[in-house]
Amino acid sequence: MSVNTFWTILLIIHGLLAVALLGALTHQAMAVLMPVRQAAGNFVDRFRAVPAAGYATAVCVLWVLTFIMGAWIYVKFRIYIRIPIEQAGFWKTQGFFELKEHAVTIGMGVLPAYWYFWKNARDPQYDSVRKWLTVLLAVIIWFGFIVGHVINNVRGYGS
Repeated sequence: MSVNTFWTILLIIHGLLAVALLGALTHQAMAVLMPVRQAAGNFVDRFRAVPAAGYATAVCVLWVLTFIMGAWIYVKFRIYIRIPIEQAGFWKTQGFFELKEHAVTIGMGVLPAYWYFWKNARDPQYDSVRKWLTVLLAVIIWFGFIVGHVINNVRGYGS
């Protein structure tokens, strides 16, 4: 297997983990922002009619796995992709990637609190905290996903 193929496979695994995380957090965020009050009828109602507490473990595991894969890929990015982006003068693109790194790391730091409050999902006292932690993590992961795609499109692996 060539080196390029190896790193491309890692990038694909990272992307698949990110899509799974994105789906889980989006479902959970919709469920807490717009809870269903009656039987689910149309697509949007069914999309948000998921048991939000059931996603907490999956979100935590997927976040950590995606973070680890991203950190592993970052070694290659730092040397072979970031330098040409800087040489080309794409400073805003690079700045957004730096912001993505910080946001995702903040999300990683928030995970223990997120896990704690979802572990106590039956306690109505924490409903607001659960809701806003979930929304925060969903916003962070959407931002990271979009920025990651833009960076890959600017100068992806194999270019």
